[in-house]
Amino acid sequence: MSPTPRLVILGRDGILNAFREDHVKDPAEWRPLPGALEAVARLNHAGWHVVVATNQAGIGRGMFDMASLNAVHAQMMKLLAAQGGRIDAVFFCPHAPEEHCDCRKPLPGMMLDIARRYGVDLRTVPMVGDTLRDLLAAQAAGCEPHLVRTGRAAALDAEQLARYAEQVPSMQVHADLGAFADHLLRREHPDAPDSGPGGLA
Repeated sequence: MSPTPRLVILGRDGILNAFREDHVKDPAEWRPLPGALEAVARLNHAGWHVVVATNQAGIGRGMFDMASLNAVHAQMMKLLAAQGGRIDAVFFCPHAPEEHCDCRKPLPGMMLDIARRYGVDLRTVPMVGDTLRDLLAAQAAGCEPHLVRTGRAAALDAEQLARYAEQVPSMQVHADLGAFADHLLRREHPDAPDSGPGGLA
């Protein structure tokens, strides 16, 4: 029997790439955030498997189709490979909010699917997002909730962060995905030197 993988779940828009209000509809619109791809590569090299769980309501709203989404993810994988990184799988919810599915974050459906696919205990799985919806999904699934101050979380003030913390008391806050990677790797190897700025929490 193969060992259980060490797994990290990431949101996509605002964590790996720049968030767009009008959705990422084609590969040219998928722009990696500074240091994000390198962070995934560092996690990979330390033995972590990385998967993405992303709401893609643009499909349900008819803004783009599955072929476009696949092309975006092919571009993401290509850019990641150039940095020596990889994402094992992309789980996505294609539904618009009014469809009331059970996979759209803040519901935990995608994370439960990931747990079944990989045979992991979600209590051992960090989940990284940039919205309260992501944090609530992590909490509902039993994952470790981590917020990065990129994407939609970049504009949060101290009062808004405090409200997040009231709803998700176990959340941890980091400047960006690189800072999260530093936190995770430092937690595993406390004596190792930092390779970038540390987290905010």
